[in-house]
Amino acid sequence: MINKLTRRSFAALGAAAIATPFVARIAHAQDPIKLRFSAVFSEQDIRAEMMKKFVEGIGPSFAYEGFYGGTLFKQGTELVALQRGNLEMSNIAPQDVSNQIPAWSALTSGYLFRDSAHLTKFFASDAGAEMKKLAEDQLGIKILGPTFYGTRQVGLNNDKKISTPADMAGIKLRMPGGEAWQFLGQALGANPTPMAYAEVYTGLQTGAIDGQDNPLPNVENMKFYEVMKQIVMTSHLVAFDLLTMSGKVWEGLPDDQKAAVQKAADEAIAFSTAAHVAREEELAKSFAERGLQVYTPDVEAFRAHVQKAYLDSALAKDWPEGLLDRISAL
Repeated sequence: MINKLTRRSFAALGAAAIATPFVARIAHAQDPIKLRFSAVFSEQDIRAEMMKKFVEGIGPSFAYEGFYGGTLFKQGTELVALQRGNLEMSNIAPQDVSNQIPAWSALTSGYLFRDSAHLTKFFASDAGAEMKKLAEDQLGIKILGPTFYGTRQVGLNNDKKISTPADMAGIKLRMPGGEAWQFLGQALGANPTPMAYAEVYTGLQTGAIDGQDNPLPNVENMKFYEVMKQIVMTSHLVAFDLLTMSGKVWEGLPDDQKAAVQKAADEAIAFSTAAHVAREEELAKSFAERGLQVYTPDVEAFRAHVQKAYLDSALAKDWPEGLLDRISAL
């Protein structure tokens, strides 16, 4: 009897030993996929709501962690974090892509896109697909789509009337760091000054800078209007970032999950775009009611000045031949 029990016990233990690694592997395979998302925008931003909708769309197969306000990675460092495997998702600026792929600087140039619809149409076109593939192949990322966040306008903490680019001379205009951003500030006729996004309010308040350029929803979210006197509606850049995933994470997903992620991204981006367009219209009126001067300068003078500056610059030599014409024709 003892021998029979002993043999049964050992048999049971052996079966358990064999089964345990298998069970562990199954459990591990079913663990949610970690998605840490880093962005410079605040939790009050429409794009934070966009990410909530994205998370709802991708379902419980993913464990999402959102880090906003540049708390995980500072502005401009997210792309490298994705490439190094230190981050799974981010909302990266096309200017950061252009730092590594000069051809992408074409997509950061002033007065390129007419509005959010033109931007969306470009990324859905053959030309847009080519530029996405160029970035994905060279940088090891997956671009889920462009996240429009408004049209950039110039906001100043003084009363100087701005009609043409000549009036911008001597204006210390905060622009994000990086060659592409700084060149845009120069093209507007200003003296561009790099400064972290989180420091702009204090910079305007203390006079360290004379102004900043951001879409109106950003001005509202960050309360820049409290330390500004005017908004000059230059409309110099249809602003967008890129909802991006690590290429390694993307390639590790089965086809059904890739489809679910892309569908969730498309729907969330469409929501965000519509919300930003509506919000911009409301805010232009709201800021005027709050006592700020809100007016439109000679936009055609700005357009001509900015576009000439780009075409005459060293940046343009890296632009794909015919790309501007293809964009304009859409």
